Amino acid sequence: MTELEYQEHIRHTHNAYCKIVIRHAAIDKILKLRRRWEREVSLDYLMNERFVQLAEPELLEEYLFTACGQTAVLYHAELAAALVLLPEQAQEEIFRYYFLCQPQRVIGVHIGRTRSTARRRNHCGHSGRAREMPLLPRGREKACQRAERWV
Repeated sequence: MTELEYQEHIRHTHNAYCKIVIRHAAIDKILKLRRRWEREVSLDYLMNERFVQLAEPELLEEYLFTACGQTAVLYHAELAAALVLLPEQAQEEIFRYYFLCQPQRVIGVHIGRTRSTARRRNHCGHSGRAREMPLLPRGREKACQRAERWV
C-alpha cells in the first residue's frame, strides 16, 4: 500500500466514522423529541376538554394568632392551641422567628438579650414543644418555607 493509498484509506475510514456518529446523534435526538411529544398534552385538547371536579374543595377552619401587633391566620388547630398556651414573650419570639423570619440577633434586641441567649431560648422551647406536638417542623428553613401554609 502506497502512501497515497494509505492516506485515502484513513480519510475514507474517518468519513465513515463521522457519518455513523452523526447518524446516531440524529437518532438519539429524534427519540428524545418523540418521548417528549408523547408526554406533552396539546393546548387545544386542554381547552376543549371539560374538567369535572370530583370533590368539593376542603373548607379549612381559620385560627387567628396575634403577636407583635400583627395577626396571622393559622389552619392547623393543634398549632394554634399550642401557641395560645405559651407566655406572651414566647409567642412574640416564635412569631418573629417563624412568621416574620427575623434573625435571632434582631429577636435578641427586642427581648433585651444577646443573640446566643435568644437562640438558646428558642431552641430549648422548640425541643419541648416538638415532644408535645410532633407535627411542628424542627428547622427554620422548613418553617419559613411552610409559614405560607400555616398563614
